[in-house]
Amino acid sequence: MSSSAQRKRIRKSPTDRRAEIVAAAATIALTEGLEAITLRRVAEELGVRPGLISHYFPAVEELVAEAFGTAAQSELDTLLPADRGDATPAEHLARFFAHAAGEAFDDVSRLWINARHLSRYRPALRNRVGHQQSRWRDRLANLIRDGVRSGQFRTDDAQLAAMRILVVIDGLGAHANSDSSDQPDAVTSMAVTTAERELGLPRGTLRPDSATA
Repeated sequence: MSSSAQRKRIRKSPTDRRAEIVAAAATIALTEGLEAITLRRVAEELGVRPGLISHYFPAVEELVAEAFGTAAQSELDTLLPADRGDATPAEHLARFFAHAAGEAFDDVSRLWINARHLSRYRPALRNRVGHQQSRWRDRLANLIRDGVRSGQFRTDDAQLAAMRILVVIDGLGAHANSDSSDQPDAVTSMAVTTAERELGLPRGTLRPDSATA
């Protein structure tokens, strides 16, 4: 008997299988949109039967919410990691703007637009959008508080400063579906200049070209 015939099929644990399903759905969300997430489409992506997907997610709406949360959390952990290493708060924030301005995150910006629209009609997704927004505000506010404690930033309300910065970022992200190549620098750099103003920093401190990779 050949070794291939002797090989036993390895069954994934429920936790691993569920994570695999959510990861596949998140990939579909980023590339095709949240509306494209169906039990059949995810099963096709994984090469399994739709019944396996429904076993873990009887309601596709819960899978849609999980997929958005996974993609949005990955974005947050990439752009504003909780573990900042040896970088100062100012260096970390400059790095954030440098990476957030790249085309690599256009798909995530489109996903946020998609999720906010669909969340009007889908409670599970609406709750997840609100949760991820809160995580963004808290992560940025904590960074700002660290900067205030170290004397790099100046603000009386870190939470409010974080909200103002994120509102501008969201506004700019709303143009992800359109060609913004003709926008003047004064517009494309609004998030940076807003952050510098909110945190009492000299103009140009947080410019993406001042950040290291």
